[in-house]
Amino acid sequence: MLLGKGVHIMNKCQIVIDTLGSDKGPETVILGASLALKEFPDLNITLVGPEELINQKIKELEIDGSRIKIINAVETITNYENPYTGIMNKPNASLVLAMQEVGKKEENYAGMISPGSTGAILMGSFRFLSDENKTRPCISALLPNGKGTFTCLVDAGATIDCTSSQLHSFAHLGTDLMRKMYKLESPKVGLLSNGAEPTKGNHLVKETYPLLEEDKELNFVGNIEGNKALSGDCDVLVCDGFAGNQVLKNTEGVAKLFITDIVKLAKKKNKPEYMEVADYLMKAYDIGALGGGILLGTRKIIIKARGNSDERAIVNISRMLLNYASGEAVFDNEYREDASR
Repeated sequence: MLLGKGVHIMNKCQIVIDTLGSDKGPETVILGASLALKEFPDLNITLVGPEELINQKIKELEIDGSRIKIINAVETITNYENPYTGIMNKPNASLVLAMQEVGKKEENYAGMISPGSTGAILMGSFRFLSDENKTRPCISALLPNGKGTFTCLVDAGATIDCTSSQLHSFAHLGTDLMRKMYKLESPKVGLLSNGAEPTKGNHLVKETYPLLEEDKELNFVGNIEGNKALSGDCDVLVCDGFAGNQVLKNTEGVAKLFITDIVKLAKKKNKPEYMEVADYLMKAYDIGALGGGILLGTRKIIIKARGNSDERAIVNISRMLLNYASGEAVFDNEYREDASR
């Protein structure tokens, strides 16, 4: 999924990047940060992680050290730890220090990026960065849809077991995001269900439906079935984190399956022109290139990078964060524009 190249930063902008927790190791995250600094001349970055390694990489990559602040951290909260005990028992973990840093009012950070544990990020954000209303944060994912635009999926995996009031709150958070990022006056909100009729759905869906329907601040369009999830019939798709994560990963899996089949057919039939279709699909639906989900409901924007994010994804996530901070569209994607015609 290509991201827009043009990010216009009015003044110097600062972000925090947690370098620990990535499947590919801190070196990849640091490399991504260095590429982001090269692409965005007005960007400054605070890197949280092993100071010795960061200094070594700064020298090797010939990074302008004046644009980097380092906060030393060698501990990380793993995916195998209880998020709550991890946050409480590891006050010097990179994620904890990163969140405390981004929350400092005097620093005026645009936000932070972390490839760490989703549960720890959610727990830490509620502890250190919750808004004045103590809103439960959720993770949003922006996915390409059938109308050549994007659908905001909330929740994409932060809260597996939700209440109807939480889904109601997620609908508002997703709506606010689409208003800000895509200038949509009244984003259409759909509720993921196993049928379009108001009577369909599990207990949670049936409880949530009237809350969304009666809320005059939401443009609720009703239930959305799984085969219509990315049709473009709604701008915000609301569901619990379990279902949302399945939508996210199934979308990526199906896209990869189609692309692989086209490549195989091109080779089998000796039709190199088929590769143009495969190339288009790879660029338009490369969710891995985006690499992260936006955490909504916090005082500062947090983007959860996928654990397997490479350096290219770190650059794209940095662009995404800067676009959000500047109030511009996250995507300026020529492939999505072509699809909408």
